[in-house]
This record gives sequence, structure tokens and C-alpha cells, in this order.
Amino acid sequence: MTVVLVLLGAMVGAPARYLTDRAVQARHDSVFPWGTLTVNVIGCLILGALGAAAGRPELALLGTGFCGALTTYSTFGYETIRLLEQRSHFYAVMNVAVSIIAGLGAALAGYAAAAAIAG
Repeated sequence: MTVVLVLLGAMVGAPARYLTDRAVQARHDSVFPWGTLTVNVIGCLILGALGAAAGRPELALLGTGFCGALTTYSTFGYETIRLLEQRSHFYAVMNVAVSIIAGLGAALAGYAAAAAIAG
């Protein structure tokens, strides 16, 4: 059953990543990868909230399936290298710094919010 939940979550997460990335990136006339940053921070927020509910069946569907397909560390790495190759060093460093800080902050915020709601 867990495999089915992961599969179902991924079937929604992968298209959500692509569509969100394209929609966000289309609104910015910049080499900075705003779309990837957005999906990764959203995924961190959701995973943080799910962390407060550890051991629940929703983790397979939403955590591993949906967030696993929504977030993308490989694209983050590729886009950072691409920025370095284009000599956009400031954007490359900012991509790493903002992704780490915003991702950790979103995970913490999601965890704190879910823990507060759960009481």
C-alpha cells in the first residue's frame, strides 16, 4: 500500500513542479532560478509540517511521493552550476544561500505551525 501512496503523490507532485516552475519563471526576467527556488521552499514547508506528524500514513503520500516529486535538488545543483558558467557569480551564491536559508526557515515554520495546530 505504501508504494501506491508514493506513486499517487508523485503523479501529482511532478506536474505541479513543472507547472509551478514555468509559471513563476515566466513572471521574472532574470537568470535567477525563481521557479526552482519556489517549489523547493514549498516542499520544505510541507515536509516540515509533516515532520510534526511523524509515523502517519500521509508521510508516504505527501512526503515521499508529492514532495519528493515536487522538490528538486538536482535542478538546484544544475542551475547553480549554469549560473557559474555564465559568470553570474552573485546569482549563483545567492541561489545557494537563499535556498538553504529559506528552505530551512520554511521547514521550521511548517513544523512549528503543525505542532501548534496539533496542540
